[in-house]
Amino acid sequence: MASALSASRACNIALRTAHIAVTGMLLGGHFFAIAAERLLPLLYVAILTGAALGIAEIYPNWRSVFEVRSLVIASKVLLLCLVPLLWNYRFAILMVVLVMASAGSHMPRRYRHHSVLEHENVKAMGESPGAI
Repeated sequence: MASALSASRACNIALRTAHIAVTGMLLGGHFFAIAAERLLPLLYVAILTGAALGIAEIYPNWRSVFEVRSLVIASKVLLLCLVPLLWNYRFAILMVVLVMASAGSHMPRRYRHHSVLEHENVKAMGESPGAI
């Protein structure tokens, strides 16, 4: 019997979908040289949804802020915050963020959940060596 989708999971999916949509529009807008006043609201929404996703990833286990996955999210949000300051490099910055997002989402679990604080994989303890 399938269990119902929890409200927390549904919220996470909705937030992630919004983030992917807005970052796609943002990158495309910069690629096609859309005016800054049309792109800045998208940038701010991308920063807000990215930060919200980062918080959702570490809540309620705040120690996971030291895992590689959390550090990648924080790095991407920081880079997005640099776009208004480094406007001439905005497309390159957004491409770096895209590469980080893709690599971060698809790296093996043993790397994603590695804690730089505890110097160990905090998620894979007790799992089989081949688990990803």
